[in-house]
Amino acid sequence: MGRTAQAGSSEPDDAELLALLLRAGSRASVGAGLADRLLQRFGSLRQVFDADSASLLAEDGIGSARLALLRAVPLLARRYFEQSLPAGACIRSPADTEAFLLSKLRHLGHERFCCMYLDNRHRVLRFDELFRGTIDGTSVYPREVVKEALSINAAAVILAHNHPSGVAEPSQADERITRRLKSALDLVDIRLLDHLIIGDSATTSLASRGLL
Repeated sequence: MGRTAQAGSSEPDDAELLALLLRAGSRASVGAGLADRLLQRFGSLRQVFDADSASLLAEDGIGSARLALLRAVPLLARRYFEQSLPAGACIRSPADTEAFLLSKLRHLGHERFCCMYLDNRHRVLRFDELFRGTIDGTSVYPREVVKEALSINAAAVILAHNHPSGVAEPSQADERITRRLKSALDLVDIRLLDHLIIGDSATTSLASRGLL
């Protein structure tokens, strides 16, 4: 389980990466054996990191120190990608935006609706979480998005929200609120560049679907 590297690849596979983490302060064989057992039990590298503490501590070889390491890795990864688009940074590609938004939203158990405000050179002015809860016609208020955009003199906006189900397919409600927000922003000459739906491991761009 977990052997995902391609033949001939110089990069370590999932089990090797996990073993590197777990063998700190012990023999290499200890880390490798423990990594294989964890991947066999939980099924994937991500499921190991997402497992609850009681389940991990029940495994022979996992104590408080290794548990702390396993808990730290997802946090480090999220913060790494969160810092890829700090205020003032210029968006170089859609991949930059997607990586940033996945790090911010994919792990959440409830929906959050967010806005990334940009200047006319597509530099990030601010990233805001505006609404929580199910996204529908009454929970997202276009006037609030417009007010925030005008207050910081934004020239463009990227919308994003997550689907806790993990499925990044836009709903009819997502499409409706996108059209409403685009109409509201058009009135004040602010471009809506995209609305990204964040799933478990993928994003869907409503702009690429021809909805903007």
